[in-house]
Amino acid sequence: MNEIPQTIPEEFLSLNSSPAYLFDLDAFAERIRRTRGYLKEQALLCYAIKANPFLTWTAAACADRLEVCSPGELRICERLGVPLEKIVLSGVWKDEDDIRRTVRAWRGSNIFTVESAGQFDLLRRISEEEHCPLRLLIRLSSGNQFGMDEEAVREIIRSRPSYPQLTFLGLQFYSGTQKKAASLEKELGHLDEFLGELYRDFGYRAEELEYGPGLFVPYFQKDASVPEEELLAYVSDLLGSLSFSGTITLEMGRYLAAPCGYYLTSVRDIKRTRGQNYAILDGGIHHLNYYGQTMAMKQPFFYYLPKNGQPAKDILDYQLCGALCTAGDVLLRRAALPHLHCGDRLLFCRAGAYTVTEGIYLFLSRDLPQVYFWTAAHGLVLARGADPTDVLNAPRDSSVY
Repeated sequence: MNEIPQTIPEEFLSLNSSPAYLFDLDAFAERIRRTRGYLKEQALLCYAIKANPFLTWTAAACADRLEVCSPGELRICERLGVPLEKIVLSGVWKDEDDIRRTVRAWRGSNIFTVESAGQFDLLRRISEEEHCPLRLLIRLSSGNQFGMDEEAVREIIRSRPSYPQLTFLGLQFYSGTQKKAASLEKELGHLDEFLGELYRDFGYRAEELEYGPGLFVPYFQKDASVPEEELLAYVSDLLGSLSFSGTITLEMGRYLAAPCGYYLTSVRDIKRTRGQNYAILDGGIHHLNYYGQTMAMKQPFFYYLPKNGQPAKDILDYQLCGALCTAGDVLLRRAALPHLHCGDRLLFCRAGAYTVTEGIYLFLSRDLPQVYFWTAAHGLVLARGADPTDVLNAPRDSSVY
């Protein structure tokens, strides 16, 4: 458990403050390049920045596209100077003012997804009023609130000659995350068939298919995982078997980002209550959230970092709890660890996706965790400090009362 990979910088491990995240930008960039290599250039890669917006700039440099799902994510891209033509502006709710501002500023450089008939009417109207052609991907639903059913898609494709200012690039489809291989085969087969039907029925030959494979990430020590090269070779074979001859873009977030992040937290108190050993950490479920974790019973990959450099010889069972005032703030129900001391630290792995944004950060008004970047060129860089949240949870002063 203490044979820490040499790729984790010593500067981060020796930090005097926690909690903190580390995002290895070199590892993230390499993962994108390696994924592209395994796919044999059969598909473009689109990074969904909701998985981790801190990786946006690196993704913009290495991936072909970025999926943006909110005005806030869009502002992040604008501040960082992300090339507009790389952005797919998605999301089930697109505000008219936001769309109009984007169209006026970008003049159709980006791609919009279409999630409903109402969204289509809004995009069509703004395109006409602003005299700006738009490029569209129509989202096909997988049976939830996202996208449209096949009949609604058919109706838009049937009526496309009426809207010469719109370019209907093709379809977008995403059905979820952590999927098994059989799901990929079934979904891609159905999409291939549906695209063929659109051509036979309406003479519509889609240029693009954007597909979210939701590839599985092994978060827990007992997860049965397929070697990366085998999984991506399987995906490559599936793509090669399709009749569709247009451009395929694989939209990924979790799969690309998860292995490239770490979370560091420290032991702040130790106690034994009714026969149970508890370690109270300065982090908790508001900072670390593994998809598929149930009642904190599964063992994620983590390392124990003793304060004095030498772990105790005796092993005890601990329940690892966070610092929130809720009984649900448990990171791990049972962790067999050397006798812990205050100041010992734990480094959780595969924390590069969602953890930095998905937690309940405002609960108890605790400060945010620090965020660090690592690259070989620049070393360890502080990307965000321990910003306070109390300013968000109450008025700035008492004058409003």
